[in-house]
Amino acid sequence: MTKKALITGLTGQDGSYLAELLLAKGYQVFGLVRRSSTSNLERITHLSGNVEIVSGDLLDQSSLMDVIAESQPDEIYNLASQSYVPLSWTQPALTAEYTALGVSRLLESIRRCKPDAKFYQASSSEVFGQPDESPQTERTAFRPRNPYGVAKAYAHWMTVNYRQKYNLYTCCGITYTHESPRRGTEFVFRKITHTAAQIKLGFTNELKLGNLDARRDWCYAKDAVYAMWLMLQQEQPDDYIIASGETHSVKELVECAFNCVGLNWQDYVSVDPAFYRPDEPVQLIGSINKIKTELGWQPQHSFEELVKSMVDYDLTKLSNGRA
Repeated sequence: MTKKALITGLTGQDGSYLAELLLAKGYQVFGLVRRSSTSNLERITHLSGNVEIVSGDLLDQSSLMDVIAESQPDEIYNLASQSYVPLSWTQPALTAEYTALGVSRLLESIRRCKPDAKFYQASSSEVFGQPDESPQTERTAFRPRNPYGVAKAYAHWMTVNYRQKYNLYTCCGITYTHESPRRGTEFVFRKITHTAAQIKLGFTNELKLGNLDARRDWCYAKDAVYAMWLMLQQEQPDDYIIASGETHSVKELVECAFNCVGLNWQDYVSVDPAFYRPDEPVQLIGSINKIKTELGWQPQHSFEELVKSMVDYDLTKLSNGRA
């Protein structure tokens, strides 16, 4: 019998990779898209005809209930949210509506229309904010420091509460920063690989960045979505950190990206205090001991492989006349 899956956030980085993974495993895939959405559909054009697009909105409870009742999915992956942290400060209420309350509406729709469906909620390392320990584990206290992190913390605990109260199969993947060629250029990793390619091709000659010593736990989005799928294949639901388990500095990232194009990064990179983020006295780095031990998951792509794949993608795209 063919499994059916519903993905919210289909047009995003994770949604597109997850759809590819599920299709390869023989799933019938439904993708929730807002009818009035102006989202860039570029990431899913190659999936046209293979994914059934359904109209719905996390702000509209009845549309979610209709979609779930009609599609009857075995698995539901909620990857939709307002996910750009700086924007959450300028649009905190909208961030709360989609990223927090949207999850409440979705959980309630599942409870009413398909209580035997398995549900994955995309949680985030931003829930830890300024953690009191490093590396963080699934038991580390939540101390979010921005509206996005606050909204994700609400969504996380609502998911846990619906599991406990209604005995639903709901679980959260606390994902750390994960990247790919499909990442937006507003995020620092893609900004660096894209600009390195632009400089190599003569389209620009400068890259402005903030604190080069800042460190991040970066992994490949393809690895992350496999972990999401794996979590819903278990007998019992649980919550897991999805990360690389190691950190690299922005400087290391820059050096690696410019090495890929044969340039000395110091000739092109300047530091702009406007891009500095608040001090981070404790590193955000995820412990993957639990998911590695219990599910047998670990990243399959190295940091260097990830950087090279993104630089190569940007070189090809820019050489073909696409931004």
